[in-house]
Amino acid sequence: MTLFLGKEVYLYDIQQNFEPIMKLIQAVHADDFVSYGTAKIRERFLLDELKEKDKANFVYAHYDRMVTGLVHPGAEAITLGNYPILRAEYFLERREMGIINVGGKGSITADGVTYELNKLDALYLGKGVREVSFSSADAAAPAVFYTLSAPAHQTYPTTFLAHADAFSAPLGSLETANERRIVRYIHKDGIQSCQLVMGLTILSTGSVWNTIPPHTHDRRMEVYFYFDVEEDQRVFHYMGEPQETRHIVVANHQAVLSPTWSIHAGSGTKNYSFIWGMAGENLDYADMDTIPVTEIR
Repeated sequence: MTLFLGKEVYLYDIQQNFEPIMKLIQAVHADDFVSYGTAKIRERFLLDELKEKDKANFVYAHYDRMVTGLVHPGAEAITLGNYPILRAEYFLERREMGIINVGGKGSITADGVTYELNKLDALYLGKGVREVSFSSADAAAPAVFYTLSAPAHQTYPTTFLAHADAFSAPLGSLETANERRIVRYIHKDGIQSCQLVMGLTILSTGSVWNTIPPHTHDRRMEVYFYFDVEEDQRVFHYMGEPQETRHIVVANHQAVLSPTWSIHAGSGTKNYSFIWGMAGENLDYADMDTIPVTEIR
């Protein structure tokens, strides 16, 4: 039996009493979203509790059953545990996971094989990987592993991809304050997966706008994770249906859930970077329905 006590979720087991599990976020209908105020928008879409160090922090969302997480190993390695909400023998029994390091040098050991990840390197773990641990090379400059996990019905091999070897392309211009570099890791022509698509965007100095023109894609949800946002800076993330938008103010190492009906775009007070990740109908990076900026309301 699942019990909701405030914002925490507990699974009751007669043998184990109450066992805390990862935070659960329910899906929201677009018609209901327009009535939300700032606090409720942040509660239902902003993942702002991922920063706790020396542990793995996960959130389970009812958008394509996506699990978003941040793993902060310090002096000790962190093992990927199991959670009652997954109803599985182990975390990746029926799931796959994409991982990008946004911190210092670290390593991930998956079923006895160790992969070294520098900042912006990526690792894909396929369905069936049983034992996973995360470590930092230097506790004073720890690794920070951003993870996305989606259900998987087929097994693909564990694959490492260095940032320098990933597909990369420039986009935008300084004239429109959106000069940026797009890097693709997990996609149709890159690391193979069951349904994950994952990459990142790095804005140039002097640019602040991302994802212009804004777009939606009814075939899949998306998560934006912001990093390299300076402590005294913020990003204004825009969401909602194209003619009924809202915004969330986002700080470093926070993420925003984007339902299929919502645009996703942002503007910062200074340049920053973000990881985009999706799950749904296909692996085509270009599958999107763009909306001209002149039509946004």
